[in-house]
Amino acid sequence: MSQNYLDNICKTVRYWILKSTTTAGSGHPTSCLSCTDFVTVLYAKYFRFSLANPDNIYNDRLIFSKGHCSPLLYTLWALSGAFDRKELLSLRKQTSVLEGHPTFRFKLAESATGSLGQGLSIGLGMALALKKLDKQNSAQIYVVLGDSELAEGQNWEAFAWAGYNKITNLVALIDFNRLGQRGETIWGWNSNALKTQIESFGWKVLVVSDGHNNRLIDETYQKNLLIKRDQPLAIIFKTIKGKGVSFLENKENWHGKALNQDQFQQAIKELQPIDKQLKIYLKKPDKIKKANFSNNTHTACFYFDKKQKLASTRSVYGKTLNFLSEFYDNILALDAEVSNSTYAQDFAKSRPDKFFEMFIAEQNMVSTAVGLQRFGFKPFVSSFSAFLTRAFDQIRMAQYSKANIVFIGSHAGTAIGEDGPSQMGLEDIAMFKSILHSTILYPSDSVSAVNLISKAYKLKGIVYIRLTRNETPVIYQPNEEFEIPGFKLHGNHSAETLLITAGATLNEALKAQQILKQQNIETAVIDLYTIKPLPNELNQYLNKAKLTIVIEDHYKYGGIYSTIQEKFPSEKIKQLAVDKLPHSAKPEENLKRHNLLSTKIIEKVKEQLILSSLRDKER
Repeated sequence: MSQNYLDNICKTVRYWILKSTTTAGSGHPTSCLSCTDFVTVLYAKYFRFSLANPDNIYNDRLIFSKGHCSPLLYTLWALSGAFDRKELLSLRKQTSVLEGHPTFRFKLAESATGSLGQGLSIGLGMALALKKLDKQNSAQIYVVLGDSELAEGQNWEAFAWAGYNKITNLVALIDFNRLGQRGETIWGWNSNALKTQIESFGWKVLVVSDGHNNRLIDETYQKNLLIKRDQPLAIIFKTIKGKGVSFLENKENWHGKALNQDQFQQAIKELQPIDKQLKIYLKKPDKIKKANFSNNTHTACFYFDKKQKLASTRSVYGKTLNFLSEFYDNILALDAEVSNSTYAQDFAKSRPDKFFEMFIAEQNMVSTAVGLQRFGFKPFVSSFSAFLTRAFDQIRMAQYSKANIVFIGSHAGTAIGEDGPSQMGLEDIAMFKSILHSTILYPSDSVSAVNLISKAYKLKGIVYIRLTRNETPVIYQPNEEFEIPGFKLHGNHSAETLLITAGATLNEALKAQQILKQQNIETAVIDLYTIKPLPNELNQYLNKAKLTIVIEDHYKYGGIYSTIQEKFPSEKIKQLAVDKLPHSAKPEENLKRHNLLSTKIIEKVKEQLILSSLRDKER
């Protein structure tokens, strides 16, 4: 492949970037122009991909962490024949899959990106997945990063983990153009400082002094991409933002601005001669093969000791994964250095080949899981429920990658006790509920926990399972079935007073039910183990009841009560929830302080029944 061809294809790429963004009237052309040369040379000469077999595990993969450079990504695929280049002119239109930042609507996007700082972690997960599928796999994961996004801490979580674990099939390509959105980045053009920092994390780091010199770029790739490495590789390309158009080059206040038609015509004159129809011919991968996993069926949960009286829902997590992994070979587990608290350690000890210690870096952990599931693995991601809130942006972005991940949040609620509010997940239901098609499960004893964790394997999308630290009585028989969505009814189904709860407070509601029965007040208790989606059948009990009280160890906004009111609004539904800031105390003291003990539930029932009676008399 001649130097002349590489120069010309880069001009063609620049033309279509400018043409598509000008037609759209928006976009980030200057950011695309700065990385056009080193990405195009990689793609045209070294990138191995079978368009006829996009799921081939021996294909190289290209991720744009700087997702605002999607016009460059789309142009490369169009010029390779993946789709008609005329479709580039539909960029950013409502009916187009060529969105402003890549999403999974564009079938050749490896993941949704654009919330900066996440691409390297996703690439890390994909690199791990490829080696899991074939240890000898030579396919490479290339991640294009902007220098501005390197201020995001998640990148350094990924650099640290990949270097520590010597992930040799991961390559970071850094567009070092000095300018961010509003001015100079934290690095400026001090490439040596950035090089030293990345090297300190165990990476091999190269600096290309001119990221627009295609001969120099080609030589760098030739010497470093085609050899066996014992470290991940990062290449820092010193570039100029807006390269190729004189009035854009190294100029501030052009970020996120498209050219108008006059400016476009002026830019095209500077790029001449341009062959608008020049093509890219992708290299063929070594082999063709799709990921293939066993998919056996099972109906039984693992054996429970019938003498067992108490257990925490978290204590069965790792054992359940052990059980599931006997049937499904695509299960992987990731934990953020709390596996002896989440009980992921039980899986880690028996299946160390399927467990990843991600250390206290929840953002990297979540995005790595997004990369792992890309090839059909089913990641189970565990941490304290409170700490998963650190990674909400990563969870939010995972939905746009159509990710299939099960999140395990342990130590939920004030019932964890003396560790105090920093460890209490009290916003977690609200957080996961906001994900459009998520599923939220909240087991109340060890039997339901095993069953729901097992069922979660086959659920699609983002699944959250809320687990508690404290031991709770074993309520259900080992052969009890838990359909999703669903709930369990305890007591008289025709009772006019309904108590709805789940998790740590179910036992308190059942205690209250027994005491109230002795006082001739009949109640029904619903264990609402599926919070989202709410079972439609719940509405018939809500309609029948004269009084419904929701009891939840969660902040009063965004939890079970809010979920019910959103779908089945009613003035007859009341709430007991955490409505003041919690603090360190014994679990029972915390539940008492927040009116979640059986005694407080009884008081609330009687109070509301009296008020209801008075209202009836007034009528």
